[in-house]
Amino acid sequence: MANDQEKEAAARASLQFVRDGDVVGLGTGSTAAYAVRFLGERVQAGLKIRGIPTSVHTQELAASLSIPLTTLDEVQDIDVTIDGADEVDPQLSLIKGGGGALLREKIVASATRKFVVIADSTKQVPMLGKFPVPVEVIKFAEALVAKRIAALGAAVKVRTDSSGHKFITDEGNHILDCNFGKIPDPAGLARELERMPGVVEHGLFIGMAALALIAKGDQVIELRRDDRKKR
Repeated sequence: MANDQEKEAAARASLQFVRDGDVVGLGTGSTAAYAVRFLGERVQAGLKIRGIPTSVHTQELAASLSIPLTTLDEVQDIDVTIDGADEVDPQLSLIKGGGGALLREKIVASATRKFVVIADSTKQVPMLGKFPVPVEVIKFAEALVAKRIAALGAAVKVRTDSSGHKFITDEGNHILDCNFGKIPDPAGLARELERMPGVVEHGLFIGMAALALIAKGDQVIELRRDDRKKR
């Protein structure tokens, strides 16, 4: 229950970054769902926003809350995106995709002026890698990509759904969950994965998050990326 309270607190704190008239990227997952619900309350109270959801699931949730939605066909500049993460390191590098929406999440984040990550205290780590890195692959290349990622030292599993069938993403692809253990160089690993034909996208989000709101008990800690380290 404490985790749920932390998720709720981080989500509520993120609303301060949403302004009237904004186009808002709506994340996917249990923490992001809280933010979508709180935004729905604000919309009912008169806040004017348009949302771009990162998954079919989030789209359905937002529609049920009467949040006006738009698409990247209509708008290519997003003011703020609020989304969760499976892991957040001190440089605000992330592992995302536990919910299976990493492709759309990364596309939306890439079009966003301010990407705000919300998370409970269990998601903050000194180094990425305890959580497996999700890699979205086209079905044709699945076995080949799995072999190549395993050659990098990862334990690779094809993700399955609750009925034991292979998980299908919103874009019709499969996901490989790749456990590398500790990842001392997330940017380097990201480049290795991107070079593999058949990889559609991976769950390493490097240099994308502007800030992270981490809930710890009844406090929400604000972490900002130190851009000086990137130069």
